[in-house]
Amino acid sequence: MEHPLGLSPAKIIAVHLNYRSRAAERGRLPAPHPTYFLKPSSSLSWSGRPVVRPAGCELLAFEGEIAIIIGTRAHRVSREKALGHVLGYVAANDFGVYDFKHSDGGSNLRAKGQDGFTPVGPAIVWAADADPENLLLRTYVNGKIAQEARTDELLYPFDLLIADLSRMMTLEPGDIILAGTPAGSTVVQPGDVVEVELENAGRLSNKIVTEETPIPPYGAQPQVDEKTRALAYGSVPPPPVLPDDVAATLRSVSTATLSARLRGHGIDHHFIEGVRPARPDLRMVGVARTLRYVPLREDVFKKIGGGMNAQKRTIEEIRPGEVLVIEARGDHGAGTLGDILALRALRRGAAGVVTDGGLRDSPSFGKLDMPAYYAVAHASVLGRRHVPLESQVPVACGGVLVMPGDVLVGDAEGVVVIPPALVAEIAQEAAAQEREERFIYQQVDGGASIDGLYPLGPRRRREYEEWKEE
Repeated sequence: MEHPLGLSPAKIIAVHLNYRSRAAERGRLPAPHPTYFLKPSSSLSWSGRPVVRPAGCELLAFEGEIAIIIGTRAHRVSREKALGHVLGYVAANDFGVYDFKHSDGGSNLRAKGQDGFTPVGPAIVWAADADPENLLLRTYVNGKIAQEARTDELLYPFDLLIADLSRMMTLEPGDIILAGTPAGSTVVQPGDVVEVELENAGRLSNKIVTEETPIPPYGAQPQVDEKTRALAYGSVPPPPVLPDDVAATLRSVSTATLSARLRGHGIDHHFIEGVRPARPDLRMVGVARTLRYVPLREDVFKKIGGGMNAQKRTIEEIRPGEVLVIEARGDHGAGTLGDILALRALRRGAAGVVTDGGLRDSPSFGKLDMPAYYAVAHASVLGRRHVPLESQVPVACGGVLVMPGDVLVGDAEGVVVIPPALVAEIAQEAAAQEREERFIYQQVDGGASIDGLYPLGPRRRREYEEWKEE
């Protein structure tokens, strides 16, 4: 049966990972270059046709995507000329059954290559009418939004994908490139309706049904374990960076002690300057999730600053135990976060917030059971001075470089940043130093001279060792 849009691709090429939000959701750092897999042309489908979950399977997942349709032959084209080979863009859904992931060895052939697993439609946004850097993609499940992203969030823009692929193969007219999916992909059930909307091109709509005929007994069979189930539902936890025992030790020591230990390891630039706690009574220990603001430019804010922007997406991606670190360039002329978004971060399990800019609704932060560190209180919204640009990138906060995954510890004095590779060692050293300092404090409090005591000399160290044993 002919596709309503007249599409008949010789090949369908899909990108493995191409949205920052998806990488963050998966707990993965972006690769230095895109990677791909092929889907057979027999998987092509269109709006209104059912998507069939095979018998015996439980983990059918959607992935709303933008399909790039090649218009003219492209072979070894440059990035500068790549978009000139595009006919247009259209909504697509890259369905897959995780029940067959175990058998594919990374090819996704059984998981994503089944008949009808690549619906595309209902209308094309012609290349001449499109801004490929600002296309809005949304996915709905039973009428409720599940995914939303603009193409400014892409790790690898469309021109790079085309140029990269055309180095090794010829892209023919009608070929389709699936440009990846943002965060929010999950499992759907028979009876669910999944719609993918590309701005100005309508909604691609497909209902999920189940196959009644059993899968023949030869060949790979559906297989699911807890790891596969978590991956399908989008709830895979990131690899542990901060073990519970290390976190407990960090909560027991001061930032002043941690600062001394970091200096001992040659890390001098680690204390976030110019911020104060909204709740001095709370301790903060967590792993950095970064968010970068750039200076306001009105046309750019109009393009990417509204709606589900980088700030709001980052809040919705926060995992338990993470600290939101906002780079505001030390600009105190606007708020960078308000109490509603902070509350949402807290409900998602955030361990704290750090910004070198302003906080809106700052009195409310004094009532939230979440540590927050900020430079100033400011009633204005961020759009007065900032454009929220991107997340999970290196940021500068209070004069300190913060990398995604760095460990942050905060107390009433301030916030220190610890490289993950050093955190266990730093924690152990800090605990040992504070034991010594408790002994010294007790001795000084009892009238002892600091001579030979601070720092500990040989004689007083013997006394300390005896005290420690007791």
